[in-house]
Amino acid sequence: MLTLNARLDEQVSQIVAAAGLLLTSTLGDTTYVSLKNFRKLQIVISIADGTGVTGSTITLKQSTNVANSLSNEKALGFTRMLSNVDYVASKVMNETAVVANTFTTQTTNSKDSLYIIEIDAEDLDLANGFDCVRVDCTGHAASASRGCVVLYNLFGARYSGANPLID
Repeated sequence: MLTLNARLDEQVSQIVAAAGLLLTSTLGDTTYVSLKNFRKLQIVISIADGTGVTGSTITLKQSTNVANSLSNEKALGFTRMLSNVDYVASKVMNETAVVANTFTTQTTNSKDSLYIIEIDAEDLDLANGFDCVRVDCTGHAASASRGCVVLYNLFGARYSGANPLID
């Protein structure tokens, strides 16, 4: 529960999952975070595209540990996100349905776009020990991006000092 008179940094753990050029492979380029001690995760993906844009396919992966063991990860289902495919023109975020647990970022040259995905810890396959999450980005032409940042905001720490980078 967020406390109204507390500082935001006392209520939310922020992790930079990736910064620089947009990720283009499924090799675990983004950081895994553990939701074992948190209730909710907000993923923010900010992309500044140049020319020759192909878009990136965004999928969420879940795992049983933060060590990024690709052999024990699987897709995490999600059905909605917020998007803004031209952030310079408007700051309005639009709720967008996600089909088949994946979406492709915009493909128009020279646009800045923003995507926000929220998941609850209960969305993971907790019964089989899956409590860690990462973003998976594929298919983007690295030369087409002027930059990309993936941020994780973790809310609802179950205890003071919870660390999302430790299982």
